[in-house]
Amino acid sequence: MNYSFEYIDIILLAMIAGFIFLRLRGILGKRTGFEGKAPPQFEEILKNIDPQIKSNQNKTFDEEAQKEFIKGAKIAYETIITDFSDDDNKLIKSRPLLSKKIQDQFNDALRERSKRGHFAEITFIGVNTANIKEHKKINDILRVTVNFVAEVITCIKDKDKKIISGDPEKIKKIYDTWVFSRDTRSNNPNWQLVDILT
Repeated sequence: MNYSFEYIDIILLAMIAGFIFLRLRGILGKRTGFEGKAPPQFEEILKNIDPQIKSNQNKTFDEEAQKEFIKGAKIAYETIITDFSDDDNKLIKSRPLLSKKIQDQFNDALRERSKRGHFAEITFIGVNTANIKEHKKINDILRVTVNFVAEVITCIKDKDKKIISGDPEKIKKIYDTWVFSRDTRSNNPNWQLVDILT
């Protein structure tokens, strides 16, 4: 038996598999409202905008910067809402989308849900509107408050898949006010969710 040919075959198969994986990731990462969940891209939106706009963002949160911010905020909103329905919550835990305060609140809610033996099912329909309510700079920290209006299908089920609350066939409109923050001194374009207003 020629082991050298078998070794080459394994290498070729690994290279082909890697190429297919990269192509699929590129395709599946592009989606809109109803196509399912893609990796968080809030930071990527700001990384890929015109360098001049990115540079200006450290100085002024002008109209152009606000438009780019809203694009990313919509992606972050959907990512966080849909990931909260998963048992593994990998996207929230693996990306710096949440401040420690919000991360702790989410973890507490997830532990309580798990303790009761409940799980959530959420189908994200889309963001109807996302408007900046206010933005203010305190020292070098820029905080932006956003009003979201979105549509989801959601329900809570127990371990026997019995519906506890919600309706798996009814679209529900939700209203949220979230506060995002970033350090304008940093070259890191990442924003974090730092508060959820009620």
